[in-house]
Amino acid sequence: MLLLHAAGCDRTFLRAHPEHELTDLQQLHYARYLHERLQGRPTQYITGRQEFWGLEFRVNPSVLIPRPETEHVVEIAECRLKIADCKSPRIVDCGAGSGCIAIALAHDFQAAQVLAGDISADALRTAFENARRLGVADRVHFFQGDLLACLPDACVDLVVSNPPYVASNDAATLQREVREHEPHQALFAGEDGLATYRRLIPEAARVLRPGAWLVLELGYNVGEQVRAMFAGAWDSLQIDKDLAGIDRVLSARSSPAPNPQLPSPK
Repeated sequence: MLLLHAAGCDRTFLRAHPEHELTDLQQLHYARYLHERLQGRPTQYITGRQEFWGLEFRVNPSVLIPRPETEHVVEIAECRLKIADCKSPRIVDCGAGSGCIAIALAHDFQAAQVLAGDISADALRTAFENARRLGVADRVHFFQGDLLACLPDACVDLVVSNPPYVASNDAATLQREVREHEPHQALFAGEDGLATYRRLIPEAARVLRPGAWLVLELGYNVGEQVRAMFAGAWDSLQIDKDLAGIDRVLSARSSPAPNPQLPSPK
């Protein structure tokens, strides 16, 4: 991948032209890329791109690198939207980062109104550039804020999020590429990794319309702890596993408002 990036060509060209030699400048770039990689910098930050949901996203150290397991979040979110059968759903991606979830949903649901929020202005600039490049900038609107605090009550059909979920106590166990290069604000959520879930779930209950859905990516081995945070305001709670058999996505529906008690006829 680094050689392709340095040479400015694709894999087919590289294999079809074994006689091709790098220019002096390309050799310098390639040597620099290898040096950065040996220092632990992720390949995606060196090349500046990562594929997600069949789309190519620009990435940089202001955003997490989109990962294949997060595609399960998009998959479950789309399934829940189809169950809800909303003609023009209003979707909020909370903690949007590169915008990969919001943009993937906007790409597939062209009648959807998508809001993408993040506390980081740098992340939002990256997400906006991805939306522009991928042709959905007119349907994905961005806001800077802490979780969902700036949204009014009962205004959303779906809240989706890949929140920070790494315990700060587990920092030493992360790969060097993650620990030293990806944004800590998007990774860590208190000593136990559950701090963002504790805040986000009640905020989602407030902004979701009755019968609307919350879809969350789960950190490793916390599914039951997060499940326990859902009380009587929710139903249809389900945890889906990823391809490795790990609890990965939790979805729950905001309970419909109860029917009013009508007075008995006299």
